[in-house]
Amino acid sequence: MSTPQFNNGTGRPMQHIDRKELYTNLEARMNYLKSFIGWDHDDEAALALAAKPLTALIPAVVNIVYKKLLSYDITARAFSTRSTSYEGPLDDFPSLDSPQIQYRKMFLRGYLRKLCSDPSKMEYWQYLDKVGMMHVGQGRKHPLHIEFIHMGVLLGYVGDILIEAIMSHPKLSLQQKTAVIRAVNKLLWIQNDLFAKWYVRDGEEFRKEAEENAREVEPEGYLNGKPIIEADEEAVKAGVCPFSGLGGTAEATGHGKTDKEEAVPSGGCPFSGAGAAKD
Repeated sequence: MSTPQFNNGTGRPMQHIDRKELYTNLEARMNYLKSFIGWDHDDEAALALAAKPLTALIPAVVNIVYKKLLSYDITARAFSTRSTSYEGPLDDFPSLDSPQIQYRKMFLRGYLRKLCSDPSKMEYWQYLDKVGMMHVGQGRKHPLHIEFIHMGVLLGYVGDILIEAIMSHPKLSLQQKTAVIRAVNKLLWIQNDLFAKWYVRDGEEFRKEAEENAREVEPEGYLNGKPIIEADEEAVKAGVCPFSGLGGTAEATGHGKTDKEEAVPSGGCPFSGAGAAKD
């Protein structure tokens, strides 16, 4: 984003935005998004304030999300076919205890932890961009194709869970809750744009160049050759491969419940007891 160039008649300077840069340069796109939506140091501070309680809630959120995904055939089929557009026959759909679901839960936990990390670093936004890229069949050895409608509605569902949890937190003041909710809302809208970036056809004339600049295929959970998603602590301590036997970990704040209200501990605050759930 450049410095102000001229006055637009409103008394405020107008900044020039290079359209091509929005589609070919992630840092330029992030500068524009953060400037437009008003993301600033206050939002980073609010996210840091909420990081510990939100991290404690991750096991519950993961269970809630996968129960929701497995409650519709169109989203459940992605775990058997790697695509939500497939409409052919299937032998069966996976359950919450299926190995592939336990495997996917691990990556969702890692993603949610990343959301609670440091957004002041460009690596943070690179990872959110990569999440969008890998759901359109790029950047993976085994392509995954998830249609945009499911990505957007799932992000909205997660946002609703987080907002409810923040509003129910017993130790945050109203001012703090307001700051955290504003930051989370901005963050999720930015993530939604970084999903849309890989799906929509705006800037199509620059797509070939952007894809040529995209990162090479890496193992899932890696960014620029470094692991982003850590293996489950229980598996590491037990000396077990993190991709096997995940069903034996203590996942389960709310395991076996039918909806998000039942999945959090009874008695009000969704954070109570969440810290005890092993992730």
